[in-house]
Amino acid sequence: MNYSRVAIKLNEGAPAPLGAYSHAVKAGQLLYLSGQGARDPETGEEVGVTLGEGGNVLTYDIEAQTHAVIKNIESILDAAGMTLEDLVDVSVFLADIGDFEKFNNVYKQYFSFENPPARTTVQAAGLPGKNFIEIKAIALCP
Repeated sequence: MNYSRVAIKLNEGAPAPLGAYSHAVKAGQLLYLSGQGARDPETGEEVGVTLGEGGNVLTYDIEAQTHAVIKNIESILDAAGMTLEDLVDVSVFLADIGDFEKFNNVYKQYFSFENPPARTTVQAAGLPGKNFIEIKAIALCP
């Protein structure tokens, strides 16, 4: 298979992968971005959560998490010389579909340009870490 990996360094703003995967893989004219959560690249901790004793999540802020996820995606795209406008398909996974309106209000702030990417949003139980949103995407390379 003819593909090349796009390496992302921590100082470029993307959090380190939690497993054996690349942040992005280029195949032909497409760049496939792995699902990104709301982890802060500097601390490695998910943003927008209030923790209780034992590290249990007491509350979460889907808006703060959505901002963090999109900023992580922007960092990966930037390292590849691309922007959000290069995205052609976005898959959004919400821990609670009841968060859709709040998520969508934040999403619109980043994707208000003409011809935003196609998007699918679904509820998904058991997102990794303390994430209540994860986004994966596909971009068309310029």
